[in-house]
Amino acid sequence: MTLSEELSWRGFVGQTTFSNISDLDKRTYRFYWGVDPSSDSMTVGNLAMAMMVKHFINYGHQAFILVGGATGMIGDPDGKSEERKLLSIQDIKRNKQSLAQQYRRLFDGNQIQIVDNYDWFKNFEYLDFLRNVGKHVPLSQMLGREFVQTRLGKEGNGISYAEFSYVLIQAYDFYYLHDRYNVDLQVCGADQWGNSIAGIELIRRLSGDSAQVWAGPLVVNPQTKVKFGKSEEGAIWLDPAKTSPTAFYQFWVNAEDSTVGSYLKMFTLLDQDTISKIIEKHLADPKLRLAQYKLADEVTAIVHGPAAAELAKSVTEFLVGSRNIGDASRKQLDALRNEIPSAKAAIDSPIVLALVASGLATSNTVARKLLQDGAIYIDNKSINRDKFLERDFNNGRLLLRRGKAYKDSALIELLS
Repeated sequence: MTLSEELSWRGFVGQTTFSNISDLDKRTYRFYWGVDPSSDSMTVGNLAMAMMVKHFINYGHQAFILVGGATGMIGDPDGKSEERKLLSIQDIKRNKQSLAQQYRRLFDGNQIQIVDNYDWFKNFEYLDFLRNVGKHVPLSQMLGREFVQTRLGKEGNGISYAEFSYVLIQAYDFYYLHDRYNVDLQVCGADQWGNSIAGIELIRRLSGDSAQVWAGPLVVNPQTKVKFGKSEEGAIWLDPAKTSPTAFYQFWVNAEDSTVGSYLKMFTLLDQDTISKIIEKHLADPKLRLAQYKLADEVTAIVHGPAAAELAKSVTEFLVGSRNIGDASRKQLDALRNEIPSAKAAIDSPIVLALVASGLATSNTVARKLLQDGAIYIDNKSINRDKFLERDFNNGRLLLRRGKAYKDSALIELLS
């Protein structure tokens, strides 16, 4: 299978300047892909593009991975309806360090070169930039961008000169990397298409050389229809301090049947034959969610490592009731307490008190109503009694749940 065939099968073909996608297979490219440090972590949206980059590397292309220390000082206005708030220099520096660490973890074992566009912009004099870059970028090209038209329109919120000029900075990135390292391909997400084309045009005007762009499609949340981005509510982060490995694992376990196949192709390195067999087994009994669990295993291991993935899997199994909570190790219990509330209770103590103490009910009255309605479960079994019994506890612990969603659970431990 060629790279273009691999990318096509996995769903990584969006827009490209290649007249035919198979032209990608005719030579080896030096390419770059980058992320601005607008946060101290990437999200699963960035992860999709990082996985696309991995395929370029695996097929022998040389990767330059950019952390946008300069562009991050402005922030890409494309897709934004109003002006971004500028980050402090200290925040940008911290975010750059965090992104670089994530790059190294994601591309561990791959040959990459990390570059920072602040390095070539920090000593770039303003007048020199206008003469050497701005002089070669037509204003019509910048004004024609859709987001500019929207922001300058009657219902728009306007745009500052700084954000308007963002495209010039990113265009120069492409030119600089081309001039310094012979980079002649930019790999990006579809939302960077316009900025990338500006880079190609600047390369042509300044050097007479040609360059290419390969833009993968944006990955969209099937529930919200919004791209998986940093500003989206409920964003899934790659930083374990922002989205725990268990929560990250469960995000993939909860993938819809309609998307799990495409996610296996996009977010894992499993080959075509392996994924076909997984989907075949999944379709035989979708309730078992075999495809979702395999997806969660693979992606969590890529982002957080095999040990964290295995721990996240075990915690999830306790939560869904496929493993007995009494068998949980100290490490597993610590991870479980990090995911759900916990409380102490005694044998013969009122269940109502544990529901309130754990936050599963807002008051004693609400807790009693939940019990009466059969909405409270102990280890997957519905109960309607008032007190805990000795048999409820296994190794001094049980899982108390409100309703059928395992996320509404609490760990109840026996008072010593």
